[in-house]
Amino acid sequence: MLPVSRCATLLAALLAATVTLANAQRPAAQAIAADSSLWLFEGAAQIDTMLGRRCVRVDGGQATVKGLDLRDAIVDMDVTTPSPRGFFGLLFRGDSTNAEYVYLRQHKSGRSDAMQYTPVLNTGLNWQLYSGPGFTGPVDIPRNEWFHLRLEFAGAQGKLFVKDMNAPALVMTDLKTGVQHGSVSLAVLTGTTCFADIRVQPLPDSPWMRHLPPMAAGALTSWLISPSLDALERNLERPLTAEQVAAMKWEKVEAEPPGLVPLNRYRESPHPRVTFQRDFSTRLDPQPGKRVVFARTEINSDRDQVKKLMLGYSDEVVVYLNGRVLYGGRSAQSFRDPEFLGIMDSEDDSVFLPLRKGRNELVLAISELGGGWGFIARLVELAPR
Repeated sequence: MLPVSRCATLLAALLAATVTLANAQRPAAQAIAADSSLWLFEGAAQIDTMLGRRCVRVDGGQATVKGLDLRDAIVDMDVTTPSPRGFFGLLFRGDSTNAEYVYLRQHKSGRSDAMQYTPVLNTGLNWQLYSGPGFTGPVDIPRNEWFHLRLEFAGAQGKLFVKDMNAPALVMTDLKTGVQHGSVSLAVLTGTTCFADIRVQPLPDSPWMRHLPPMAAGALTSWLISPSLDALERNLERPLTAEQVAAMKWEKVEAEPPGLVPLNRYRESPHPRVTFQRDFSTRLDPQPGKRVVFARTEINSDRDQVKKLMLGYSDEVVVYLNGRVLYGGRSAQSFRDPEFLGIMDSEDDSVFLPLRKGRNELVLAISELGGGWGFIARLVELAPR
């Protein structure tokens, strides 16, 4: 039998060899210079020099690394922005219509939503649907100085590091698109931002494990949804007729925990030019390009009764029960006041449903202007007298 000291020495050597082998099997990090031919520039993206460093400059566009198809990776870069307002970050695991997107807002530096992760689904950002822990967080964002960003994504999780590489500023506990590999892009919605010393380190595949929240109590989870329709061609104050229902092609969908139906997952996102985000006085004007989807479900009741429907939606809703209009609401960004964000939550609104004994049909007309198309609905008992 070997002495304890000898066993410890052999164990240490074995562990060192294992780590060395793992590192040897890991692909080398790839440095992508600002003037590399690997960049594909779209929109306002170009090579530039900022604060003495050669960089990729983007303002309302993106720069994608050609031929890069990643599942798990670490992406490092230095960033600087002179703009007082902006949205800049990284698109990753991108395909032609979907991607994960994590970005910073320098005009919200230090605030609870200074950075945000959102899935891009069918070309639509969904930041109004996904907010709070795992999606938004505070961070200080310097201006006119270089600082470091690192994005790690492995399996269905991701981490964003800002300046401090020892502690993540944002932990993305559950990446939502379901896309498991794709491109990486530097993406800036607005606000000049420069990127330098970009390095991409592919990682071995991690297990794909979702970290879903629990389903909310009383959530309505089984729905039929209609095709996407021009909202301005419909009188949404009138319920669908039996003939209209029969003529439509309906798709069965299931709500995702905690009860969310992200319509952008199933229907291409509209991108209208919303006037009231620039001119509040036009918020009641028709908005060309607005789209609507009808969603139907059944509620079976053991007696005549009234139940409360807790409802969150983005951006507009009309609620119909058994062929009657009960409620209409608007929750679009900047609609209720110029600073209103339209963040969706099932506690936002409530509607009292006069259910009859037996089968009841609940229909929602959900219209979209931007920021995320979806809804969450759950039934709760009325408070006792």
